[in-house]
Amino acid sequence: MAKPSIDISESFASTAKISGDISQKDVNNVLQFLIGVGVSGHVPDQFDAKKDSYSDLVRDLLEPLHISRGHVTCLVSVKPAVINFFAGFHGGAVAAVAEAVSIACARTVMAKDKEIFLGELSISYLASAKKNAEVIVDASVVRSGRNLSVIALEFKLKKTGDLIYTARATFYHMPAAKL
Repeated sequence: MAKPSIDISESFASTAKISGDISQKDVNNVLQFLIGVGVSGHVPDQFDAKKDSYSDLVRDLLEPLHISRGHVTCLVSVKPAVINFFAGFHGGAVAAVAEAVSIACARTVMAKDKEIFLGELSISYLASAKKNAEVIVDASVVRSGRNLSVIALEFKLKKTGDLIYTARATFYHMPAAKL
């Protein structure tokens, strides 16, 4: 089993089981990448997950532009808080925005007493939005029935109109509780 030759004090590296079929150089590269992206960094108390800062962060990115039955359009600002190691819009943040906008879109065609849950979300990452870019997210209902709703989303750069991400969300409807 190969051991890293670099001085790694992070617990994730010292406890990792490293396969013998990977070179020492590759092990070091992976560990350096993980350190660089802050995989073991401390999360400040004000961002404690129990305080739902994740939802606040996503809401802070969105600005509604248009809402109609079966259609929602929002502007997303790619702020420094949601960029990845390569200075692009983080894939997880793209997914979070896709979920939030698709829920809003589904709600335009559903009864208020219906509860929904996300059953499937697929995203195609075609290109990347860079830091401080503005992205138009256009969501529309593909299908909405008694048991499920399907929402299609397109993410386009505001400046050029280039398509950078596409997404499709499927929501399952829960029957209203009868008490």
